[in-house]
Amino acid sequence: MAIPIYNVLFLCTGNSARSILGEAVLNKMGQGRFKAYSAGSHPKGEVHPMALSVLDGMGFDTDGLSSKSWDAFSAPGSPEFDFIFTVCDNAAGEVCPVWLGHPMTAHWGIEDPAAVEGDGQREAFLQALRYLSNRISLFLALPIDSIDALAMKQKLTEIGSAEGASSGASM
Repeated sequence: MAIPIYNVLFLCTGNSARSILGEAVLNKMGQGRFKAYSAGSHPKGEVHPMALSVLDGMGFDTDGLSSKSWDAFSAPGSPEFDFIFTVCDNAAGEVCPVWLGHPMTAHWGIEDPAAVEGDGQREAFLQALRYLSNRISLFLALPIDSIDALAMKQKLTEIGSAEGASSGASM
């Protein structure tokens, strides 16, 4: 029996920092069981240079990472998502497109490291990376194949409340 591969979308408004970090982390930690993507409601059009620097420095693959609209995933032939996580409070409050397959959603808000300027910016990106890595580790430990939808939703919400959670609304 083939092992299922779960498609996961990380959403943020600008798709230049937090959602990019989530995509890179899950693609590495998911070890082929998960395929992660990222997008934004109003993408900046480029990945934040500090996001790329931090990911490169920590050994994450940055090839193919790009800032793109969530519209890129509404075209025919786009992946059908199993999970969608918003990682910024603005994206959590926006009206999202209707996603095929009715994916499980949760808000995993983290403060925007790109909002930090100057000497503390690298540390802000490293902290965002740590928070996302911790949440993704908790997510990967869930018995996805055997947990019912209500229990899964509760667990995903709990993960979103883990250390580093921003104060935004949930999906």
